[in-house]
Amino acid sequence: MIDPIIFTVQIGSYTFSLYWYGVLIMLGVAVAAWLAGREFEKRGQDSNYIWDSLLWVLPAGIIGSRLWYVMNTTLGGDMRYIQDPISILNLKQGGLHYFGALLFGAIAFLIYARKTGLDFWLAMDSLAPGLLLGQAIGRPANWINQELYGQPTTLPWGISIDAAHRIAPYNNLNLYPEDVTRFHPSFAYEMLWNFFAVAILLYIARKYKEKLRPGVIFGGWLILAGVGRNLIEFFRPDQPTFPGTAFSYSRLVAILMILGGVILILIQYKVLKIKFLPASAPEYKLIPPLEEQLEARKALRDVEKEAGDGDEEGEPEEDVEEVEEEKE
Repeated sequence: MIDPIIFTVQIGSYTFSLYWYGVLIMLGVAVAAWLAGREFEKRGQDSNYIWDSLLWVLPAGIIGSRLWYVMNTTLGGDMRYIQDPISILNLKQGGLHYFGALLFGAIAFLIYARKTGLDFWLAMDSLAPGLLLGQAIGRPANWINQELYGQPTTLPWGISIDAAHRIAPYNNLNLYPEDVTRFHPSFAYEMLWNFFAVAILLYIARKYKEKLRPGVIFGGWLILAGVGRNLIEFFRPDQPTFPGTAFSYSRLVAILMILGGVILILIQYKVLKIKFLPASAPEYKLIPPLEEQLEARKALRDVEKEAGDGDEEGEPEEDVEEVEEEKE
């Protein structure tokens, strides 16, 4: 197996280690942003907004993915984070959940979009393929960390898992000998599904460009990501389930994603009408390039500063006039 640590540097009493997990996750983020930027440009919008938004989205996504993982683990009956809350901050051992990254990242991006005036649906449609591709690129990190594997299998692509990384009951080496037991590479199944889903979304976005309404590609992402996650759940024995059932919390979220995607598409084509969820405009709303916005803001600040300085310089003259009036 590959060592999870690429290299370690010792500087005095401080030790810095570079992990494959972090490198592959950040590579996935970079590729996702690159693809989203290309999709921005194809829709006539400046791609610099994507890179600028990462200052908002990345911290929120990391915090959200960690909190979701902690919540999911706790709901599954593992109380380690309740007993030792400070361990929540220890990201070196992994423990991030994609759903949390999506939720918190989406909230941060929504705030950014409102702040800059970006068309929300243009952004979501552009981001959708990149989200799938970025997640796929990060999945090999799970193999390196020996995590997110499935049940034992005799299929030729089964992978070996060290005893130290096995979950119950597969940590019973009498029943599951380490030298002969192989497991489903669940992370690889999800990676392959994501590549397939990316190809589908990009094909639809180009083939039916003139017929697509804003938000439809994002709706397609919700459906494809939800279907994929539902399939993968059959190979994820590590996922916490509702008490007394084999139904996982992640499967519920995935089903809600599918339903949300279907409803969104029906609303956008006005097949389904909901008063508090009206269809968006038929075309994207484009805004000036980011550089122009930044220059305009700088010019406005300069004008406000000059106006403020002018007011301060004018105040003494007014005081002098008032004194002269009082003397008269």
